[in-house]
Amino acid sequence: MRTASLSRQTSETRIEVSVNLDGSGVYDVSTGIGFLDHMLEQLSRHSLIDISLKADGDLHIDQHHTTEDSGIALGQAIAKALGDRRGIARFAHAYAPMDETLTRVAIDISGRPYLVWKSAFTQPRLGEMDTELFEHFWHSLTGEVGMTLHIETLYGRNNHHIVESIFKGAARALRFAIEIDPRKADAIPSTKGTLGGA
Repeated sequence: MRTASLSRQTSETRIEVSVNLDGSGVYDVSTGIGFLDHMLEQLSRHSLIDISLKADGDLHIDQHHTTEDSGIALGQAIAKALGDRRGIARFAHAYAPMDETLTRVAIDISGRPYLVWKSAFTQPRLGEMDTELFEHFWHSLTGEVGMTLHIETLYGRNNHHIVESIFKGAARALRFAIEIDPRKADAIPSTKGTLGGA
């Protein structure tokens, strides 16, 4: 089983996270930000990655540090669980419709972090969460996993649906990208012979 656990502590946040890449989508998430919890639950359920994440952050200031550090810690745990990335499919994509909204996500777990974000919102907050923080979460996670991630909302009006389709699409693409290819389970999927990682 590809699992990892770690603690991240700064003057702004304290985070405990564990992942099982070969899980069934079981989650136990508590960040103090209700909408972020909801999205991390979606990420777990649709990627089939078991995620336990507990965050205690400086929410009396704002939600930026907790969101950012949750992405960093989760990304570090996924990278640790991937190890040398031997046998993974590496590339994947998914389309996620949600009512009037459609989002396309493509992933390359390449060892090279890069985020392309083509989504926008028409309101500054969802629940108590600033909508600008969703891009920041994915930027933080992408950098730590070491993956190229393209997120593009092709169309949509409802801001909740847009965010949810992003997380569901990213979850599905991540699920397929980290799966072990039985035809190449002993090989690193790169002509370079390495994909970086822990």
